[in-house]
Amino acid sequence: MLSEINEIPVKAGEFLIHSPTYILPVGVPYLGMGSSYFAPLAFKYMGINIQPEIASEFFNYQAKNSKFPNGVILSQSGRSSEALGCTSLFENYIGISNYTQNALCKAPNVSWFIDLLAGDEQYSSSKTYINTLLALFKGFGFDATDAIALLENKMPEYDEKGEEMANQVFKLISNKSIHGIYIIGSGPNISTALEAALILSESTKRNFHGLPMAQYDHGPKETAENSIVIQIISKGASYGRSLKLSDIISKAGATVITVEEPEADENFSILHNMVPFNFMAYYLAQKLNIKDTFLVGGKVTESELN
Repeated sequence: MLSEINEIPVKAGEFLIHSPTYILPVGVPYLGMGSSYFAPLAFKYMGINIQPEIASEFFNYQAKNSKFPNGVILSQSGRSSEALGCTSLFENYIGISNYTQNALCKAPNVSWFIDLLAGDEQYSSSKTYINTLLALFKGFGFDATDAIALLENKMPEYDEKGEEMANQVFKLISNKSIHGIYIIGSGPNISTALEAALILSESTKRNFHGLPMAQYDHGPKETAENSIVIQIISKGASYGRSLKLSDIISKAGATVITVEEPEADENFSILHNMVPFNFMAYYLAQKLNIKDTFLVGGKVTESELN
């Protein structure tokens, strides 16, 4: 797991160099599950006109008797049942996957596909999530070269931050009754909060709850006493509100931990703010003596859609 995390900047750089030039469509559905849904959601909050949807719910509830001319389907494995089920909803679609030899990128109605070039990945999404973000940045006309250079330079700091957060959370959950662990963010970093909660839950077998900062402010903040709140901060429209909320819930009894990359623009910060959580998941799983990431099911969900 640690080896995969440390490969993040290497595989990100390789994607920037070796992926071809392309333009992704706007005004169409972008379908995925888990990490593959969170990534396009970030771009919706950058103002890109796309429609990120949870693939299973789109299939079962929103696309009955419909056939769409075009769309984008994301599946890091290329064989997630929900993603594959949605291929029949489009006349043509673009596939985004790390395993382009699998079914998502081989269907007769796939017009073209993007190879994430992240290399093999056996644990929670780390390299593939960052490269999915890069695939979207590139397709929407963003140049992430400087952001990846910053990521590479800051990896030791992100490692240190992740271990520090793991130590802090482990000490708290070992010595007192903690009744909530939240990860919250705003704008594009809502996706970071959701992804961080996913990988931490998978890796540590503890319940981490990811949600938008403003949604936390609309009720869950009442659980502040004896809770842990990890707040992802970036200098955007919600910056002042984030700082004020941290102060309020700290006074109410929450332990507040912040994650921020002050050298990154808010949009590109999604590449940097995620990585400390990858390291945190590794170190906290070690402290909890968790040996395997996927015990209840495999890394890839292959089941009936309905």
